[in-house]
Amino acid sequence: MGIILSLEKDIDGKVLQDVVERLRVRFPYFYVKAAVIDGRLAAVPNPLPMTVRNTWDPIDLNSEASNYHLAAWKYEGKRLCFEIPHSMTDSAGVMPYLKSTMYLYLSRTIGVSFDPSGFRLPGDVIPESETGDPFMHVDFDGVTSPLYRKDPIRRFFRLVNRTTPVDKKVFFLSLSEAQVMQFCRNNGGSPNVFFSVMMAKAARRHDPESRETITVSVAINQKAMLGNTDNYHLSIGAGILDFPKETDMDDIRKVLTMAHGQLILQAQPENSIWDIKQQELSSAPPSDKPQASICVSYPSDRSFGPLDPYIREFFICTSLSRITDVLCEVTCLNHTFFVAFMQPFPSDEYLGCFLQELDLAGIGCNVLGSEPLRMCGIER
Repeated sequence: MGIILSLEKDIDGKVLQDVVERLRVRFPYFYVKAAVIDGRLAAVPNPLPMTVRNTWDPIDLNSEASNYHLAAWKYEGKRLCFEIPHSMTDSAGVMPYLKSTMYLYLSRTIGVSFDPSGFRLPGDVIPESETGDPFMHVDFDGVTSPLYRKDPIRRFFRLVNRTTPVDKKVFFLSLSEAQVMQFCRNNGGSPNVFFSVMMAKAARRHDPESRETITVSVAINQKAMLGNTDNYHLSIGAGILDFPKETDMDDIRKVLTMAHGQLILQAQPENSIWDIKQQELSSAPPSDKPQASICVSYPSDRSFGPLDPYIREFFICTSLSRITDVLCEVTCLNHTFFVAFMQPFPSDEYLGCFLQELDLAGIGCNVLGSEPLRMCGIER
């Protein structure tokens, strides 16, 4: 997983390196290396500096190139990026670290004294709610079954044949928050439902002859669902939206209402508790098998506070696993939705269908650029 920010001026690598090292005492759980303890892999403190490199070229984490850290920084021109394995944290867990890094970096490079309220800074006491069990106060015994369980579809619409070699690519898009939210108010739904429906409509446009159901996986922040917004540990669930062939995709109000209803049924505390219980009971590693045609993720955190005016763009990328064909990571900052549109093939045909659906909905979209999806790997 990588968090990409674009600033107003070129990145000062020396200042960034100093800031990254200064934050070690506040976020020690990100400054770690892998070790084998009692026959099991564990994360232990890494005293070596976390790497800050002036190139967008990827390296392997847990290797000499990363000083054996399981995280790394990179920058190029006005862009910078923090990369870390998604198994260690999620976007909600890593955002406080990004905010604190930008707080210290911008304070030094532009000479502004920002209000420190809401930032995690060196000298703070690190609360247990941030590092311990994110669900220590949840009554797991009180839930003996899920409130709603949706059976997965075994055969669903595929945008690509994943048995062939892949050429991963990311497109960077921006949309007006005001236009998207007005569309949602007029037709029902929410941003994650809006993007899910637009992606599904684009898939149907891309292959109108297909009879298969289009499925969209929508990320659910289980920590926030169960009352903990501080913790850094990974805990993401998913709701699955189905769009069968017979769905009238042109009746936008109806299809948004249908999708919103499907998501509400699945995004319930009881369902999150049940999912977490099942994960704890299972000894199998997370599945990498295809689970949906498309995935949409929209973190709720949408502001860097007083730093907002100094940040031009804000994207989240992942290495794009086999779980889904296309991944749409959505963020919001400065009244703009930023979308990292990731796919395991170089063609822009499906993106073109998505842009046509946005245009049909009256939503303007800027394609800010594209590049190969180059993320850090992990040396085994």
